[in-house]
Amino acid sequence: MGIRSTTPYFILGLGVVAVSFAAVLIKLCDAPFMVIAAYRLGIASLFFLSVTAARRLNLTKIFSRHDFRLAILSGAFLSLHFATWIASLKYTSVASSVVIVTTAPIFVALGAHFILKEKISSFIIVGILVAIIGGMIIGLEDFGKGSEAILGDLLALTGAIAVTGYYLIGRRIRARIATLPYVTVVYTTTASILIIVSLFMGVPFTGYSKNIYLLLILIAFVPQIIGHTSINWSLRYLSATFVAVGVLGEPIGATILAYFIIGETVTWLKIIGMTVILLGVYFSLHAEVRTGFKTSL
Repeated sequence: MGIRSTTPYFILGLGVVAVSFAAVLIKLCDAPFMVIAAYRLGIASLFFLSVTAARRLNLTKIFSRHDFRLAILSGAFLSLHFATWIASLKYTSVASSVVIVTTAPIFVALGAHFILKEKISSFIIVGILVAIIGGMIIGLEDFGKGSEAILGDLLALTGAIAVTGYYLIGRRIRARIATLPYVTVVYTTTASILIIVSLFMGVPFTGYSKNIYLLLILIAFVPQIIGHTSINWSLRYLSATFVAVGVLGEPIGATILAYFIIGETVTWLKIIGMTVILLGVYFSLHAEVRTGFKTSL
């Protein structure tokens, strides 16, 4: 069944808007970072397991052994990404954390070229460089604010490297596996790892206020179920590099939301950075449109 040529871009855009809420919601959620990560993926996995059961999908028939192992590995990368990135928000600002974690296109582009054998056009290379420069401009004022900020920056960078594996594996599997079974296995794997690690660390899963539980549910449904699933869906039709560059729009949304919701300052320097990021995304979008993408399900 065919899809409209603009649909993958719309779905990716929806995903970027949804994930932009993550950092602010996490900042507002006064719970241990592992609890936030475990609830986020735990609720998401239960949601998709329920949908999979309702549709009577047999995951053992959908996945080959090789693809199932890759999906498990993807979930492991995603668990490391969420644990480190959510932890970074406890130490540094929304702008710094989100900007650093969205440097993933640098690593994705290299991985896509050397592992997936995808060609990187000159427009995408320019787009990556321009968008990364824009991200650096946004976070410039927040860097170097002490040891805690440096720790937060390093945790966010670890999250960027970890999510690279998630993007690259997703790009390979999504050529064969539909979105629902893929995210069901990946999110369940991620949730299981995060819950096991949280129990090992001895962090409490109960005893929080109603507002905290509400925030945990919002974190699960908005940036995860809507946001990440939309991004996963787009990986079937758009290159891993382009999707990663598109997600660079997240710092713009997150910075704006942080200004209105939690009062983080937005300076002219950050506005310039947002503009530069959009220019970088445009270069990559132009390259993707020129080369085209698959439209068969």
